[in-house]
Amino acid sequence: MNKIRIMKVLLVAIFLTMTGWFANSTFRQTESTVQAAQITPNVQAELLNDQMLVLGYNELGMHCMNEDFSEMAILPPFNTLRAQIIDRSGEEPKIVKSGVTVKYSIPGNTHSADKTNFWLFSKSLFGVDLLPDFGLTGNTLAGTMVARTQNDWEATGIPITQVNDQGINDPYQLAHITVVRNGQTVGQTRAVVPVSWEISCNLCHTSGPGKSIATDILRKHDRLHGTKLEQQKPVLCASCHSDNALGTAGSPGLPSLSRAMHNSHSGRVEGIGLSNSCYACHPGFRSQCQRDIHSTKGVTCTTCHGSMLAVANPNRRPWLDEPRCDSCHRRQGFEFEQPGTLYKESLGHKNVHCTACHGAPHAITPTITTADNVQAIAAQGYPGKINQCAVCHRTPPDEPFFHRRSDD
Repeated sequence: MNKIRIMKVLLVAIFLTMTGWFANSTFRQTESTVQAAQITPNVQAELLNDQMLVLGYNELGMHCMNEDFSEMAILPPFNTLRAQIIDRSGEEPKIVKSGVTVKYSIPGNTHSADKTNFWLFSKSLFGVDLLPDFGLTGNTLAGTMVARTQNDWEATGIPITQVNDQGINDPYQLAHITVVRNGQTVGQTRAVVPVSWEISCNLCHTSGPGKSIATDILRKHDRLHGTKLEQQKPVLCASCHSDNALGTAGSPGLPSLSRAMHNSHSGRVEGIGLSNSCYACHPGFRSQCQRDIHSTKGVTCTTCHGSMLAVANPNRRPWLDEPRCDSCHRRQGFEFEQPGTLYKESLGHKNVHCTACHGAPHAITPTITTADNVQAIAAQGYPGKINQCAVCHRTPPDEPFFHRRSDD
């Protein structure tokens, strides 16, 4: 990144912050370009004829982030993309753990530093002076994934925003993952990298002359708790309140960020009369991150997670104590998550990740969004969980499949 490019980004970020652009984004709210994604017979044939099957997934159903970092920050731009690779050229499919290069890119989204002022405040908030378009782990919007010990490949901290290069808000953009061996592409797929800054703080907080919504939040916190946050801007909420999402320990004696937020806002948000109170903060009314098959079956956020007060229970470990599939699903001979392991990290049939076949949390297929169904349609011709043996097996197995972890 040359000095001219860096200076240009800094000047743009300063201008946008001073003019309040981030609080009143004029980007077009149009149908997602991803929603219009098409799976043509040629694309499907290309993927099915590849030597290796690639199944991409996100470790979360949605990555939230702030749009403006000049005063406070809850979460940075930080997306994690994973992929499991299966060599299906032999008699038995094998999980690929080495010997290949796994690349990722996000077509239509190649830069972020001119879409948010995060890079202007990364040093103050996170103690890291980042070059434009580099994330907190050193990754950019295109790069190479690394092998994990959990039988898959990963790129962490991808600094994607919900705005693509055309200025269109798109919380469900598709990443392109390719597997290269000896200079030849032997596998590829497309998978969603979900991100949204749609946090409706304005439902409870107000702006006005000389006061932004973020300032209103900090002033109310100062008045209620005797702090001086307004004088310390920009403020990282997780610097005082522990946050398992960021891995911060917080200050002794203070509640976690999750408990503090849910406990203090439960009476306020639930009294507004929203059709889904969770979308006031968890993006959102337009993004609708709960988009999986459960949403079509009458299962709501609170069905699995409980009320805001339940989430605020001090004995609950945010991001770690999550609902399990086998809390609801029962089927003779079937097994679900591994004991003591979250769905997003669990392995199933032959050590294939649950998310590889079923989708990410909140995006269990088939989804109501077109983008999250693209991979399954390409692999087997229709949306939903990957349930065709021929997707991985060149020769269909003779024995029945019972959905067990212990079928090795």
